[in-house]
Amino acid sequence: MTIRIIRLGSPRGQDEGLRIGTVRRPPRGVKKSDYASKNFYDVWFPNLAPSEALLKEASPLRDETSWKTFKRRFIAEMKSSEAKRDLDLLAALSHQTHFSIGCYCEDESRCHRSILRELLEKRGAKIA
Repeated sequence: MTIRIIRLGSPRGQDEGLRIGTVRRPPRGVKKSDYASKNFYDVWFPNLAPSEALLKEASPLRDETSWKTFKRRFIAEMKSSEAKRDLDLLAALSHQTHFSIGCYCEDESRCHRSILRELLEKRGAKIA
């Protein structure tokens, strides 16, 4: 049983399980009924997405300094009691079932999903 960290819209992998979209907004120009069939996500879970304010301030991530600032601020957002509970839940579920979480960003190393990976690993999540 594991969590896979994926790019939303990419082809589904074997044993990927339920695909959870940890994004602030649904995909543009896609009908809600097509989200799953077009490999975006099965469930939208914006609880673990960067806040609207952070996205506006940080976009685009031009250089290492802007990435470090974004990362520090996103980690601070993930210290809220609600986010901690959500992360704890996903970490616990990773020991029971396969599922995946993701974002639209092309480069995981400059995406909040890389930070989610770190936060989940710290909680003992099983990550593929």
